[in-house]
Amino acid sequence: MVVDQNLIFAEVITLESSEVEPVMVEIVPYNNEWPDEFITIGAQLRHGLGRLASRIDHIGSTSVPGLAAKDIIDIQVSVAVLDEAVLQAMQGMGYTRVENISCDHRPAGAEGSDVDWQKWYFRPPQNQRPTHLHMRVLGRLNQRYPLLFRDYLRAHPATAQAYAELKRRLAANLADPETYPDVKDPAVDLIYLAAEEWATATRWEPDPSGC
Repeated sequence: MVVDQNLIFAEVITLESSEVEPVMVEIVPYNNEWPDEFITIGAQLRHGLGRLASRIDHIGSTSVPGLAAKDIIDIQVSVAVLDEAVLQAMQGMGYTRVENISCDHRPAGAEGSDVDWQKWYFRPPQNQRPTHLHMRVLGRLNQRYPLLFRDYLRAHPATAQAYAELKRRLAANLADPETYPDVKDPAVDLIYLAAEEWATATRWEPDPSGC
């Protein structure tokens, strides 16, 4: 069985037949090992990228203590520029760029140009635990978004648990797993709008980089 572990939904292809069937999204309870797993992978990235990486951060649901999530570590690598040097360094570590994933979901009413939402996405090396690696340019809106979202949920456990319940219900009830991010993104934007108000009120700045 061949499973693409880096997509929210995967296509399972059996060796016995040509049938392809979707695998439902699975939301699992928070795992206390997720932070350490990020640190291990982040240290390897820091060694391979050196000063090319301005920040290496644990983002996404697995970065929020107590939050149920898919068992996939989301990592953001922030760089000064998306260029050939960065690409070669990533390929040297066994990462594969997915060229048709080149931008993020843009929240309604978001400021800035489309360039502010560009990114590179990488599949992990073989035999590495499932990860989503997002590479974004330091200081752009889409690089700030996941850090603010993460820190807001860390500071608001009740909101984090409500978000977890939304994800569980979507995973359990959506007939087509491919629509999971399409339905989830607007809800994430609602949290992000509250996070922006919180950031202004608290003069929020991102925590120091994890690696």
